[in-house]
Amino acid sequence: MQLHISPSLRHVTVFPSGKGVREFIKVKVGGRRMSYRMLFYSLLLLTFLLRFVFVLTAVDTIDGESKYCSTIGCVGKRLGPRIWGRRLESLVPEDMYRILEEKGKEEVGRTDIPQTLEEFTAAMRTKKPDLKTFAIELRSMVNLMEQRTRSAKIQEYLYRHVASSSIPKQLHCLALLLANEHTNNANARLQLPPAELVPNLVDNSLFYHFVIASDNVLAASVVATSLVRNSISPERVVLHIITDRKTYATMHAWFSLHSLAPAVVEVKALHHFDWFTKGKVPVLEAMEKDKDARAKFGGGSLEIVKSSVNNNTHEKPYVMFPSLNKVVFLDDDVVIQTDLTPLWEIDLGGKVNGAVETCRGDDKFVMSKRFKSYLNFSHPLIKENFDPNECAWAYGMNIFDLEAWRKTNISQTYNYWLQQNLKSDLSLWQLGTLPPGLIAFHGHVQIIDPFWHMLGLGYQENTSLADAESAAVIHFNGRAKPWLDIAFPSLRPLWAKYVDFSDKFIKKCHIRAS
Repeated sequence: MQLHISPSLRHVTVFPSGKGVREFIKVKVGGRRMSYRMLFYSLLLLTFLLRFVFVLTAVDTIDGESKYCSTIGCVGKRLGPRIWGRRLESLVPEDMYRILEEKGKEEVGRTDIPQTLEEFTAAMRTKKPDLKTFAIELRSMVNLMEQRTRSAKIQEYLYRHVASSSIPKQLHCLALLLANEHTNNANARLQLPPAELVPNLVDNSLFYHFVIASDNVLAASVVATSLVRNSISPERVVLHIITDRKTYATMHAWFSLHSLAPAVVEVKALHHFDWFTKGKVPVLEAMEKDKDARAKFGGGSLEIVKSSVNNNTHEKPYVMFPSLNKVVFLDDDVVIQTDLTPLWEIDLGGKVNGAVETCRGDDKFVMSKRFKSYLNFSHPLIKENFDPNECAWAYGMNIFDLEAWRKTNISQTYNYWLQQNLKSDLSLWQLGTLPPGLIAFHGHVQIIDPFWHMLGLGYQENTSLADAESAAVIHFNGRAKPWLDIAFPSLRPLWAKYVDFSDKFIKKCHIRAS
């Protein structure tokens, strides 16, 4: 083959060698004379292309043979068999997988396992081991890290449990200061409510009645403050606060010294109800029998309300609010963010309890609760009477139609199942207030719009702030209570905004916003 370039550089002619007809290829070049600058740029472009091909091949090798990738090396991977002449096969030898899958007996008692990735890398560079040794060392280090992770998780759960079940020293301090104030300050012992407002406690026509059962004065104050502050007609709000004997002075002192006027506030302790004693209310027997049950049932529990509104263990049932037709129960770990008076307009359809379902929603951890989540369906008594897939419902913000309640046998049912649980050595359900409530109110629950009650703010912090702010009532159910150090920082401000951190009692006990 002969190559002929014309003097003007405008034509390039290729003459093939051989006999026969003389064929040639003529390539016409641009009309402009090729300069040294153009030749330089051509060489530069050629250099770039060569480097591009090199990078393409190198990245393709680094990416490996994964099915999905995001680099330009995927081009080589897709077209490799046809263009580059490669075979699509794993770059990791099978022996490596086999060694990693084996149970490592070599790790028992070893003290020289690398503790970090840096130590592992340095050791491998120094020893320059074969493939088997490399895989064994890698497996040992990963197994060690997994063991430490599991141990750390167990310790985290233990510490969180201790933190959630203990009384923080700040709250203990607050209780002591207020109890002392109740003893020494006449203003902390003022009648609640004042005598002229006592008739409002039983008025169904003009007032909206709310109930809080709690032994945590700081938590109760947030519920009460958020309720009144967000009410359109606070002068029509009546708040019945129920606590135990040891917390009564503390609770009374706080609400005497921190008026929520024009709302009406009543503070009563269990000992003010002379019928609320062991033997008359079976739940107290359960609490007396089992220490764990007592710990679970105590403090801010609806157990007080459920057991006392209507107790049919006597011929004449005891009723806590005999003159009221309807109340809204609020747990002490909730925050009210809107006016709740529209709850009185919800038609319960003759049912006793208006509540939010907990088996539907995006939050799988909180909103996936059914009866099987709480009751022991391996026990024949539970299996014969209930459906494991029946949807559960939430305590914490509930509408109770007391007139409808008095017409039912809910209290008898509740007490019967408490006795059955005692006879079965507390094996019918997990300890807590909700499982027996699910049984007692079975068939008496009217489902309401989930807008009224958002759950789970004490379980996990994946709840977005925007979603939480859009709910009427947010519930910090779970261990991460907003008054504890383990509270989720992103969600705690929704609760802390209703605490006056300039208050003298709050400041003395070093209770801070974060």
